[in-house]
Amino acid sequence: MALDRQRIVAEAVALLDAEGLDGVTTRKLAARLGVQSPTLYWHVPNKAALVTAIADAILDQEFGDMAPPAPHERWQDWLGGLAGRLRRALLAHPDGARVVSAAQLSVTMAAISELAMSALVSRGIPLRQARVIVLTVERFTVGHVLEEQAPRPDADALQHFDMATFTERHPTVVAAIAEYFQPGQTVDDLFRDCLEVVIAGAVRTAGR
Repeated sequence: MALDRQRIVAEAVALLDAEGLDGVTTRKLAARLGVQSPTLYWHVPNKAALVTAIADAILDQEFGDMAPPAPHERWQDWLGGLAGRLRRALLAHPDGARVVSAAQLSVTMAAISELAMSALVSRGIPLRQARVIVLTVERFTVGHVLEEQAPRPDADALQHFDMATFTERHPTVVAAIAEYFQPGQTVDDLFRDCLEVVIAGAVRTAGR
């Protein structure tokens, strides 16, 4: 099979899925493709370009089609749905949020921002406010997923963690976690509830 950019990126995404972002190296990628590392540079000049290509591939899987809000759809509901799609795209791959946050000049992320900002402007929101609202929602979403995908405490950390003392010092934090995650409540609910707060603030800022 001929080596081209599409095949390189597809294999890079597979390598990401297998080993996470830290495992994505040109040496390992070249080995998976059966070529020497310098061969890759004809198609992706450096690691930064490779990461950006992976980011676009990850986002394209969820955002193959994008459309502005329907005429009678509230822009805040539409924007919330867009953020949900972004979160799904990032969670679909290990370190997805790290990849997208590290990407330089991602054309797909730019297309998402363009659509979102233009949609808000078309609803009468000033350009400056539209940009701030969209960036806030995007960065909240990426940051939320960064935390979701962060490594969990290892056995050594848990072994030396004194839960009783932690609870004594932070009773409200512990009570709030226990109260929120009643049976049936999930991290998906937490994301939506936090996102609603972010967008509600945006609505007040925009006055719409």
